[in-house]
Formats: sequence, C-alpha cells, structure tokens
Amino acid sequence: MIISEQKSFEEMLEYLEGDKKVFIVGCGDCATVCQTGGEEQVKEMKEKLEGEGKTVTGWIVLNPACHLLEVKRGFREKKEEVNSADSLLVMACGNGVQAVADASGKVVHPALNTLFLGSIQRFGQYLERCSLCGECILEQTGGICPVTRCTKGLLNGPCGGSKDGKCEVDPEKDCAWELIFNRLKEIGQLEKIKEFRPPKARSKGQQWRVILERKAAASG
Repeated sequence: MIISEQKSFEEMLEYLEGDKKVFIVGCGDCATVCQTGGEEQVKEMKEKLEGEGKTVTGWIVLNPACHLLEVKRGFREKKEEVNSADSLLVMACGNGVQAVADASGKVVHPALNTLFLGSIQRFGQYLERCSLCGECILEQTGGICPVTRCTKGLLNGPCGGSKDGKCEVDPEKDCAWELIFNRLKEIGQLEKIKEFRPPKARSKGQQWRVILERKAAASG
C-alpha cells in the first residue's frame, strides 16, 4: 500500500493562489486507509477551502485514483463540475495526481506527500518493507528485505557495528541481518546466508515502465 501524509493547508493554499474555483479528488484505496484522502478528509477539505473563500465546484472519491480508466469514468459523471473548476486538488498519491492530470487536462495540485510503499501493521501504523528495487532477493533472505530494512542497504551480511540485535546507525531499529539470520535458521534454510548477492542494477528499480497485459491465447 502507498503510504501518504497531507501537506500543510498553508502549502495547499499557496498552490491554489489565484484559483477561485476548485474541484477536489480523493482516493478510495490507499489514501482512504491512511486517512489522508478518503471521503471524510475530502469533505473536511471542502469546508476548509470554502472557509478561505474558495468555491468548491464538486468532489469525487475515485477507487482508485491511480486507475486511469476509473478516473476518466468518474470525470465523465462529474463533467460540468470538473470543467468549471480553475484547478483540481488531488488528495491521492503521486500516481493518482498524474492520472488525474492525464484524464482531465486541467491544472492539478497535489494535496499529499507520497512517502513509501508500506505494509499495514495495524490501523494507523505502517512499516516500510519494500524499496521497489526491481530485483527481489527475498527468496535468499527468508522474506526479509535487506535493501529496505538494513539502514546501509547491505546485501551480504551485517556491517559489524550492530549491538544487541540493534542497528549501529539507529539503535531503535532491529539489525536486518540478525533478523534474516534468525529467520533462515528458524525455517531450516541457514545455508542461504552464505549465498553471494551481487550489487543491484539500480536501473531496474523505480524507473519509467509501461506494462502491457497480453491476452492469453484462446483456449482449445
């Protein structure tokens, strides 16, 4: 899940300076779970903007806001409200903002900061577990990612500076490689700790990609 936080309202008002009419876009997926861009937050934002003298022409919560076809469908239903707005305030991740821009052709303003790809521990508590590196090595590390969870991103064992199972850089953080060692031992795969993991090809991670879904051949 994409973890996000709201920008300060003051920053949003700077973006909207000169825009009298605003249409608000929320996201029914990640931003709703994070409570940064769900229906409740969108309605609160509408009230705050109106309190600042802005006219909110309308709002929509897309599910999700990063799905281009869903965005286009939603905007068709809200065509008049979208077209009459000077700009769109998007309460979704960076992907959602870009999808809204592509679908609307309007000026868009991000209301959120996109933080990381996280796992949900419990409501309101998230942990960063994946760095989208493009070369997953979880098979070798017992399902624990050293790229993300080791502060130094070491691929072949600990740095030697950890103490009592804690990271040298951040004593509040568990040493990722001690976690990996214990996990591999627990599941009977400790021999994998000896496998060499070459440096990452950084060009494979977090780059521009278009993924085409190929239709399966006709069954027969």
